[in-house]
Amino acid sequence: MNQDLSIISLLLHASLPVQLVVALLIVVSVGSWAAIFRKYFSLKRTRALNEDFERDFWSGTSLNELFSSAAQNAKFAGPMERIFASGMREYQKLRERHVSDPGTLLDGSRRAMRASFQRELDAVEQNLSFLATVGSVSPYVGLFGTVWGIMHAFTGLAALAQVTLSTVAPGIAEALVATAIGLFAAIPAVVAYNRFAREIDKIAIALETFIEEFSNILQRNLTAHQSPASVASAAGR
Repeated sequence: MNQDLSIISLLLHASLPVQLVVALLIVVSVGSWAAIFRKYFSLKRTRALNEDFERDFWSGTSLNELFSSAAQNAKFAGPMERIFASGMREYQKLRERHVSDPGTLLDGSRRAMRASFQRELDAVEQNLSFLATVGSVSPYVGLFGTVWGIMHAFTGLAALAQVTLSTVAPGIAEALVATAIGLFAAIPAVVAYNRFAREIDKIAIALETFIEEFSNILQRNLTAHQSPASVASAAGR
């Protein structure tokens, strides 16, 4: 009986629709775990890059030097560094066009940083919707397999003259396997989604805070009528 009611044995004797549902859920579960590991390491790298740049930003290095370094390492830079580079690039372009109005300079730099912020946030949130879909849909897919399996089991029992627990149990058990696998796929996806969503919110708050701080720095420099070449060092910000 233990061998007959093992998961592998139940799946091998299940109806074709149930087997297809289980196969789909297994594929989705594997894809979900792959997305979880990719997102975990991606967010870890993003946090590290942001912390490194923020440390350099407040270490005393001039903004021009930071901008030059960000332009050279654009492919390997973190979101915060790319946001800084976009704001500084727009600021310098406006100064090269002899725009002297502080409001125009600051507004142009802020718009560039906000646009870059949105692009970076979209990149950080990549694959998050997939985990949300897996977490919300997988139980229902498994339930569909269970309902179909139970219908198939009772249809077969209708032809029997005498129905006992030993004849009912295998059919119902193989149907319930689909629900179990659906939950197995959904639970890790939901847990990972909630954790990653909190981490992304922290990253977004840090980036928005940096945009405001950098905007304040530019505003002070504009108020003091300083040129880009003589921008104050990060330590004096």
